[in-house]
Amino acid sequence: MQNLTWKIISSTYIHKGPWATLRKDVCQMPDGRVVPGYFVLEYPNWGNAVAITDEGKILLVRQYRHAAQIVSLELPGGVIEPGEAPEDGIKRELLEETGYSFNDIEQIAVVYANPATGNNHTYCYIAKNGKKTNAQNLDAHEEIVVEEYTIAEVKQLLAENKIAQALHCTNLFYALMKLGELK
Repeated sequence: MQNLTWKIISSTYIHKGPWATLRKDVCQMPDGRVVPGYFVLEYPNWGNAVAITDEGKILLVRQYRHAAQIVSLELPGGVIEPGEAPEDGIKRELLEETGYSFNDIEQIAVVYANPATGNNHTYCYIAKNGKKTNAQNLDAHEEIVVEEYTIAEVKQLLAENKIAQALHCTNLFYALMKLGELK
């Protein structure tokens, strides 16, 4: 198989922040050509979950997303903290955002938002048999409304393009396939 991997000659950080870091890499391609400036966005890894309650409802969260300036219907999830196991991170995020606890959690995919410019990935989970055990414990700048939907309603939301977050759509499709709900 042909080697397609680039060698990093040097990296320079342009901006370092808690949610996004920008670096400039100088790279050498396998044939020797040099790429003098390839910009990479470093983000933390994320997790999200198709969270199904013990009544069989899927939990979705509605919140404002400032970069796109939309109110977005999404899966619960968020940043996997440094040193945190991804499964522990998604359990924490589910509890914080929804107040639900899940013991039956399965990783069903790992996807990249945009591997051309970003280095992080998203862990996709399906969580079953959720029970409301706590109140929400939101971050200072979060306002999240938790909503419950049947599988049929979620399929209709997808069909009508009502879920804008691409990584969440991806997880929903993987979960629906695993549940035998794609026909």
